[in-house]
Amino acid sequence: MIRAIPFIIFISFTSCRNEHSGLPKPRIYPRVEYPIKTYVVLDNEECPFTMLVPSYSDYEKDTLKNKYEQKFSCWFDLHTSSLNAYMHFSYVPFENRTRFDELVKDAFEMADKHNIRAKYRDEFPLSYPEKRLYGLLFEIDGPVASPIQFYLTDSTQHFLRGSLYFNDIVNRDSIQPVYEFLKEDLEPMFGSFEWRY
Repeated sequence: MIRAIPFIIFISFTSCRNEHSGLPKPRIYPRVEYPIKTYVVLDNEECPFTMLVPSYSDYEKDTLKNKYEQKFSCWFDLHTSSLNAYMHFSYVPFENRTRFDELVKDAFEMADKHNIRAKYRDEFPLSYPEKRLYGLLFEIDGPVASPIQFYLTDSTQHFLRGSLYFNDIVNRDSIQPVYEFLKEDLEPMFGSFEWRY
């Protein structure tokens, strides 16, 4: 029995070792099947513009407008069901500087609504003078409903607002790869955008 005591002590020490190394686990993301990046021309008679949009997004006319908004026919979503996201677009024509200023103010107010939950917000000016295309892109970090918002205008009669939404609780850490993938689509959209006069 006395000979077994050292063996029992040895087994006790070796079996109680902590296998945890104390190193942080690497960041991982859920597996996502990304569609192939190809684009098609969005050329809708109700909208006074054309642009390239992702071929993997479905055009859906916005029918949930209030009474005031019913007169605006160019409100739509580009729904990317495979990535559980959509980009909303709302076009509003204007006739004077006062109305233009109101639309720009509204765009800032929509972005400002996210300040409560946002970690930070970056603003990037958009300018394509040869196309009479100007605007501002808001990139909002944090658990916000719409991490990307923007507006485009010719400053004389056309105003288009856009915003990216995910059909889920937005935690930038978990959606980062999908967010980056969808964000890449903005450059072809803006670069191909043309007003119709």
